[in-house]
Amino acid sequence: MTVSQTPPGSAADEEQKEQEQLGQAEQPEKAQQPEQAEKAEKPLLRNLDFQALWTSEAFAALAKETAEVAYPLLILASTGSAFYAGAVGSAQLITASLLSIPGGTLADRMDRRLLMMICNVVRVVLLGLFSILIFADQTHPAIIFAVAVGSAACLGISNPTGLAAIKQLVPPSQLTQATAQNQIRYFAATMGGPPIGGTLFGVARAFPFLSASIGFLVSTVLLLFIRKPMKVEQISPGEKRGTAEGFRILARQPVLRLLIVWIMGSNMAFTHSGVFLALIATAESRGASAGYTGMLLSIAGVGGLVGSLIAGPVIKKVAPAKLFLTAAWIGPVAAVLLANVSGLVPLGVIVACVFLRGPITSALFLAYLAAMVPDKAQGRVLGAVMFMSMIAAPVGVFAIGTIFDQAGPVWVFTAMAVVSGLAALPTLSPRIRRLGPPELYADTVPAGTTPADETSADKEGEAR
Repeated sequence: MTVSQTPPGSAADEEQKEQEQLGQAEQPEKAQQPEQAEKAEKPLLRNLDFQALWTSEAFAALAKETAEVAYPLLILASTGSAFYAGAVGSAQLITASLLSIPGGTLADRMDRRLLMMICNVVRVVLLGLFSILIFADQTHPAIIFAVAVGSAACLGISNPTGLAAIKQLVPPSQLTQATAQNQIRYFAATMGGPPIGGTLFGVARAFPFLSASIGFLVSTVLLLFIRKPMKVEQISPGEKRGTAEGFRILARQPVLRLLIVWIMGSNMAFTHSGVFLALIATAESRGASAGYTGMLLSIAGVGGLVGSLIAGPVIKKVAPAKLFLTAAWIGPVAAVLLANVSGLVPLGVIVACVFLRGPITSALFLAYLAAMVPDKAQGRVLGAVMFMSMIAAPVGVFAIGTIFDQAGPVWVFTAMAVVSGLAALPTLSPRIRRLGPPELYADTVPAGTTPADETSADKEGEAR
């Protein structure tokens, strides 16, 4: 026999109270729904916070590329040593890749806008003072090295911070579109910065660095137009935000783990510096003039810019699995063609096709990373990704130069085919072949999960 604890006649009252509570609970939800819908439906071009970030980063990227081309020109003009110019370039690349790890950690611990502004201001002062020294004819190889490495350190810290900020400023449905727009900025700066820097250097040696300083100053001012707070979540009790957590999260997420293996191998085989070195050496070995070699590099470089312009529409129309599979296997096929075709212009066209895939797959990969990783861990995971993708590039450049000196261009392109082919194998995994849109994988790997949670996270991602 069950004894009721409810007084007679109170059932109707309780039911009415429950309905009133439900009604009160629904009202805030109904009030929030239009606001959330409006936020989700607002076109990316009307998202002033994101556009302020994008424009700021565009000026910073252009300033960086303008100065980058001027460092070797200044070293060659002042010392005549191509070896020293190459050493400075390698030191910049290594510094940026190493500093991306602590940069990602800082991005998860402090206000991201403030961190980007600090990096910009340091470069404003560094390049401004360097310009004054050049005007006063007080340059020294050690000073050039210090300025170049210092700027690269700021780049390593600010890069993961700027990418991590995207998730704070755009809704999940626009992450892919936002990362695709980012690729336009990068490749436009890559195409526009070197000629600007070279032209300014011809007028006065200090001008490229002075203009870069001004560019970073403009970038800093534009960051002030971001109205939305960019502070990260507070650390919950017992939570750790160690630097190694970015690598652990990356290793626990099967999709990101497979794709980063392919990206590392592809960067080793087809890094821009390495491919350009192979094209230049091949052109010289076939008696091409400097002007013809420059035209060959321009043809190859156009592929990246075109890819950045079409990245958004292509990602919208083509399934992610098809994009990754096609992009992965374009590499080895292109390398085989490079090893067997005659003439120089076809080499440039083939390399352009390889570079065409870069902005598309980069935007898509970053969209998956932004969706799968919680905001409070974005910086550390991006730092880990940048380190792993960038650290493979110097290995590829060194290998290309060594193989070319020992065996010539055919064996260089053959080695590219082998490396890129092995790197493409992870894309044949069922996880990649059944890959859905990025927004279906939102935060499938929460920060702080333990290895025991991996199976449940994997199953949740597959179910989605």
